[in-house]
Amino acid sequence: MPSDESHLLATREVEAALAHASSTPLWWDDSSRPEPRPALEGDGDVDLAVVGGGFSGLWAALLALEEDPQREVVVLEAERLGWAATGRNGGFCAASLTHGVGNGLARWPGEMPLLQRLGVANLDAIEATIRDRGIDCDFERTGELDVAVEPWQLKDLGSLHRTMSDLGEDVELLTAAQTRALVDSPTYLGGLLDRGGVAMVNPARLAWGLADAVESSGGRIHESTRVQRLRSAGERVALTTANGTVRARQVVLATNVFPSPLRRARPYVVPVWDHIIATEPLSPSQRASLGWQGRQGVGDAGNQFHYYRLTGDNRLVFGGYDALYYYGSDLSEQRQRRPETEQLLYRHMLATFPGLQGVRVTHTWGGAIDTSTRFSASWQRAFGGKAVSVLGYTGLGVGASRFGAQVCLDLLAGRDNERTRLEMVRRPPLPWPPEPLRWLGIQMTRRSIARADEHGGRRDIWLRLLDRLGLGFDS
Repeated sequence: MPSDESHLLATREVEAALAHASSTPLWWDDSSRPEPRPALEGDGDVDLAVVGGGFSGLWAALLALEEDPQREVVVLEAERLGWAATGRNGGFCAASLTHGVGNGLARWPGEMPLLQRLGVANLDAIEATIRDRGIDCDFERTGELDVAVEPWQLKDLGSLHRTMSDLGEDVELLTAAQTRALVDSPTYLGGLLDRGGVAMVNPARLAWGLADAVESSGGRIHESTRVQRLRSAGERVALTTANGTVRARQVVLATNVFPSPLRRARPYVVPVWDHIIATEPLSPSQRASLGWQGRQGVGDAGNQFHYYRLTGDNRLVFGGYDALYYYGSDLSEQRQRRPETEQLLYRHMLATFPGLQGVRVTHTWGGAIDTSTRFSASWQRAFGGKAVSVLGYTGLGVGASRFGAQVCLDLLAGRDNERTRLEMVRRPPLPWPPEPLRWLGIQMTRRSIARADEHGGRRDIWLRLLDRLGLGFDS
């Protein structure tokens, strides 16, 4: 068959597999999704107001109530709980607070042993809360398998193995055969297994469970309540909404990628769009073709990388690779679907697992990642220390958001402890430049990253310059 006809046929097969996919994120398509909470009506005073009903906001509310059950706490969410990144991610809950060991060592080498310890303790605490609160969210502490799919990536995994081992991490460097014994793909040349540093979770169910825990502990949650303005009100901060004003002694701002009511926080993140596809539940024979007994999360070691995992009902969730920024930090709804990326992900999924030929995609969606110039969270204080903002997790917020929320409470309380003394807490990242420099810089970086993957991982002069400026992109 001529090559153009083969490509046309393949395109038709891909389009057919995606033809009836829902635009609703898989995690939301769940009969257990709660009914909307009522919007705020009227004015009132509280001890703590939390702006944002994602992971950071829900953890802040719950941790505050666990510290002081008498505290009056209210969560104000502009849309629905978990509507944004919290309900659109792949469900990888990692211990890392620094977007990986390499990024952390490049920025805070002297603090990495402490940061690693705090990260593991944070993941342990998430697991304990899920257990103690009885949150049904398919939490599985399976670990993560990083795989090399190009020869140059083997060297990188070997270097990462030495680094993580030196930090006391439980990791194992695997041959191609050992890797394929865990998950069977013809593309794998080797792997690095992190046994306990990552868990798989249904992120929407985790958010709904945290919300229930907040309310059962005495907190209030209002959805469809956008905070339009913050202003000082004596010893309190006034949060103005369309239907009332909340006057709070303290405020946590957890707006993630969306424009913060605190304008000074806005330059520290940009929205980078990520896309995911999810298949129909795999049949026993399809599962057998994968040999995926340990249910680890998997990511490949490219700069443009994929991440994928099995869900509780044995679907394959497959995302990543394209990281898209639109001029002006566009967050419009039209960006949630991109057929070119969805088709690319499906092709890459079949290249990884040829035994899934013909499998249907039931859900495909996109979401915006709150991307920081240092790829990890930062905190900003305002109103004389009565308000604290946290944002910038850059894709690892499922786990790190609990730590981010705890630091917010520490800063509000004026605590001097090992968390607040961290350089990553004390010093903000470099802000993103204004447009059009922002768009031009990100597009140049995306092209350079693609070239690096095509040329054995070699970083060009632009990427090396970013590395020297502390803006180096690892992925």
